[in-house]
Amino acid sequence: MRIYLSKFAIIICLTLIFPSPTLSLKSAVNVWPKPRLVSWPKPLARFLSANFTIDSPYHQHLAPAVTRYLALIRTEHYHPLITPSVNLSASAPPLQTLSINITDLAVPLQHGVNETYSLSISEVGEKAYLIAETAWGAMRGLETFSQLVWGDPSAIPVGLYIWDAPLFAYRGVMLDTSRNYYEVEDILRTIEAMSANKVNVFHWHITDSHSFPLMVPSEPELAAKGSYGPDMIYSPSDVAKIVQFGLEHGVRILPEIDSPGHTGSWAEAYPEIVACANMFWLPPGIAWADRLASEPGTGHLNPLNQKTYKVLKNVIRDVSNLFPETFYHGGADEIVPGCWKADPTIQLFLSNGGTLGQLLEKFINSTNNTKKIVQAGYQTIVASSEFYYLDCGHGDFLGNDSLYDPQTTGRDPKDGKSWCDPFKAWQTIYNYDITFGLSEDEAKLVLGGEVVLWSEQADPTVLDGKLWPRTSAMAETLWSGNRDEGGRKRSAEATDRLNEWRYRMVSRGVKAEPIQPLWCIRNPGMCNASPFT
Repeated sequence: MRIYLSKFAIIICLTLIFPSPTLSLKSAVNVWPKPRLVSWPKPLARFLSANFTIDSPYHQHLAPAVTRYLALIRTEHYHPLITPSVNLSASAPPLQTLSINITDLAVPLQHGVNETYSLSISEVGEKAYLIAETAWGAMRGLETFSQLVWGDPSAIPVGLYIWDAPLFAYRGVMLDTSRNYYEVEDILRTIEAMSANKVNVFHWHITDSHSFPLMVPSEPELAAKGSYGPDMIYSPSDVAKIVQFGLEHGVRILPEIDSPGHTGSWAEAYPEIVACANMFWLPPGIAWADRLASEPGTGHLNPLNQKTYKVLKNVIRDVSNLFPETFYHGGADEIVPGCWKADPTIQLFLSNGGTLGQLLEKFINSTNNTKKIVQAGYQTIVASSEFYYLDCGHGDFLGNDSLYDPQTTGRDPKDGKSWCDPFKAWQTIYNYDITFGLSEDEAKLVLGGEVVLWSEQADPTVLDGKLWPRTSAMAETLWSGNRDEGGRKRSAEATDRLNEWRYRMVSRGVKAEPIQPLWCIRNPGMCNASPFT
């Protein structure tokens, strides 16, 4: 589990929790994530006008979203796998306009921003109404509206009221782009899918020991020498494009530059500031406790070299300028003592009575304002390897491993294991309560959670399938929870809805993996573990 430091000491908690009605897959109200409150007394629907429009106040980031959603609503014509059982009136006048009203257009996209919205679609009248506190809440409402529309010609449920807001302010995806490189278009497609699932933070693990793919203006040699090649570098203009795309989709872009560990790639430009770079990670005859790294790819920044801080401060300053996000992730995980012990200058420091703890303290005090961190208080974003690591269960990536030499039945628990086995099924993710076992006061310190995709065995060819629809499972639990109005886990009820949502994502260009045969969704209940659930 990774712990994050927040610049915010106060969490705004929603205290109104509205029960959600039980809506079958045959309902026309199939929105993912499920809204907090839906009122739809009668199963009525009517058509959208062929000239349907969206009336919205101007906002520089909302305007492109309105244009995007208008095109989607007019042209998607999604056909549900099971035709909704509704009374669709051909005689009722078509819906002409969605009118958007926003209370405060000046609020920036930042942690804790109000994403509340309400949506009203009457049985009569030319207009539907979307009301939001902020432009970011309006984006969430636009996504909901788009999911309500189906068919050709397009229809929408009426006599409908939705009130919606997230349970948790932070709902993220972490992607590692160091171990394998992802094109800008892969990142943009991921952000677009996140927005559709109301996931609002793209945590970008940009660098690691394996490559340094970010062009830092004041330290250009880091990428020039530390990347996989000139065609595998994110330029400042690439970053600007990704940040802008995030703003237009209501997704924050949170950068991570991992240090002092996981910095072997820095040694290609500055070998003098990196300990144990380019050494074999687990030398023969060495105990695990004395390893140089936890996986292939060695290197730790040397806290005793003053040039370390000059380079690192330049990197942090430039990254802060490239990204408007108020959070910055400094890594600081997996400090491996064996790596520092392998460096001659650090060996001398230790032989003179210094400790590894003092080394780490020196590094942290030289790169962070400790007083500000303490004053801010410690808050948590959950990224549990037991529930949220999406790369798990795919075997190990080490070559030349004698573990696999003996022929077995394939059922040996040692066969094909990764360190974070097993595979995290969507049901496992959906049923995870991130505040389980916490007191009310402790739960208030949990900002939210994020799924994590490390890229030892992932690249653009498998990106969508590894992320989706499992990330959708997390998205719903952090938005509206995983329990019904009676307090029961609703993963069984969610299966058919997630099936439908997965097919809709695929129709929108996201290659989400299937969770069941198509036959199951066309024969509701027949693929359940029990006929009574």
